[in-house]
Amino acid sequence: MAIRSRIPFWQLEAFPVLLLQLAVSLLLAVPATLLLDAVAGYSVVLGGCIAWLPNAWFVRKAFMYQGARSVTAVIQSFWSGLAGKMILTAVLFALAFVVVQPLNVAGLFAGFVLVQLTGAASLLLMKGF
Repeated sequence: MAIRSRIPFWQLEAFPVLLLQLAVSLLLAVPATLLLDAVAGYSVVLGGCIAWLPNAWFVRKAFMYQGARSVTAVIQSFWSGLAGKMILTAVLFALAFVVVQPLNVAGLFAGFVLVQLTGAASLLLMKGF
């Protein structure tokens, strides 16, 4: 029998990483807007959100279950979270390219990559790598 986690989303260990990623996404828009233009600014934020939203989805799915009796459910929730993250990322990129006009493609990808790197770097720093 799988045991659902009763820990609220905002109390999960990965939640500070999500907050940091969101903050980086918003903070990157300031220099992009000042140095380039408003299109670059919102493109960077959009790219950051394309990275952040699927990560938040994964965290929610991955930490849905807990305990030794829930091993199968934990593994299944990790795989479904990962699959959902990949699908959500692809759909959000497709929507960005189709719906958002004008779009600074370099800013979009820069925001995406920098927010992803923020998550990886923060995990390394948290574990004292």
